[in-house]
Amino acid sequence: MNDTTRLAPPPPALPAAAPKPPAAPATAPAATPAATPSSGLSALLDEPAARPWYRRPLWWSVAALLLLLVLAGLAWWWWSSRAAHAAPVYTTQPATRGNLTLKVTANGTLQPTRSTGIGSELSGTVLKVNVDVNDRIRRGQVLVVLDTAKLRDQVQRALAGLAAAQGRMAQTAATVQEAQAALARLEEVARLSGGQVPSRAELDGGRATLARALADRASAGANVADAQAALSTERINLGKASITAPADGTVLTRTVEPGNAVAASLQAVTLFTVADDLRQLRLWVYVDEADVSAVRVGQQASFTVSAYPGRPFPAQVTRVGFGSTITDNVVTYLTYLDVANADLSLRPGMTATATITATQRQDVLLVPNAALRFVPGSAAPAAAAKGIASSLMIGSQRPPRRQSGAGASTAAARQVWVLADDGKPAAVAVTPGISDGRMTEITGGELQAGMRVITDQKSAAQ
Repeated sequence: MNDTTRLAPPPPALPAAAPKPPAAPATAPAATPAATPSSGLSALLDEPAARPWYRRPLWWSVAALLLLLVLAGLAWWWWSSRAAHAAPVYTTQPATRGNLTLKVTANGTLQPTRSTGIGSELSGTVLKVNVDVNDRIRRGQVLVVLDTAKLRDQVQRALAGLAAAQGRMAQTAATVQEAQAALARLEEVARLSGGQVPSRAELDGGRATLARALADRASAGANVADAQAALSTERINLGKASITAPADGTVLTRTVEPGNAVAASLQAVTLFTVADDLRQLRLWVYVDEADVSAVRVGQQASFTVSAYPGRPFPAQVTRVGFGSTITDNVVTYLTYLDVANADLSLRPGMTATATITATQRQDVLLVPNAALRFVPGSAAPAAAAKGIASSLMIGSQRPPRRQSGAGASTAAARQVWVLADDGKPAAVAVTPGISDGRMTEITGGELQAGMRVITDQKSAAQ
């Protein structure tokens, strides 16, 4: 055998064949995915299979980190919004320049400039009425006529009394002449007899008789004058039976009819009310004591009435009363306003609401009245710094707010609060002037036009 010839070594012995696995059940899937080279290698090397991604710890660590970041962001957002909501919020308006008009409002009624009540001084029965309501009358015009039968009889009685007094006067005059003649004879006899006759007593009696006659004549003369006066009175009463108009005017009211009995008393009975001229009326208004200092004679005004709600009527203040009127513990002062009524659209007795222009200011610095009444509450809310636990506490307080009425006076205010650049309120000294109830004039101080004055404060959650 050739030495160069070498036989190949025998192949290694193969392991015993493994037992055949049992057949797959009929329900197994018909086809399985083909094994990859790596899976086959793992199977040859007997290595465990790789885990899916959702079972790997690295993925869970990343997810947990992301979740923590999201929760931290939400917590930071909630904390910031909590602090922002807890901080006070200010309502502001800019200080501006403009015109301001101070007006005083008062209520009252329209009245004639002068009205006259016409009555009767006599008692009697109304015989005739010549005028009615709304009639224009002239001075001296006969309005009412009373029955004059009794008055004529009284005139005749007065005439008779005068005649009797005059007769008595004539009688006493004759007596005086007789007494004078008797005394003259006695004195002549005494002169001729040298005082021997008549006696002194006779002379004194003659002188006394003459004096009584003179006294009777004087009394008779007084009776004549009294009778003449009585006759004049009765004639005047007869003339007053015809009631006449004292002046031109318009009849507003009438309270008498023919046949009515008029009973005169200490106060004359009013039969008619006459207005002099309805083309000129007077508005009586009652100004409140808080506004009366601003009302002056000569100021212009306007008013409205219910009959013409959309029509303003001009007027002018002509008198401001010093005497006060107290109604329901409210002190007011009667003020007169003259009103032109050329078209006779206004009527006496109408209720009116007048607006008096008391003061006007042009191009002045103005701020809202709320700014002068505002006082800032406590800032820096402590609730935001205490976290969630403090927010759950019962009875947590909000920053206090300034409470004041809309009509509160601003005359005593000496400062306003403006919103500074850092968002905090800052006090600015001012000197207030007049106010129309909504805006107030600033006459002095450090406030400038354009500054934003604070009018209200509230929490951000409101």
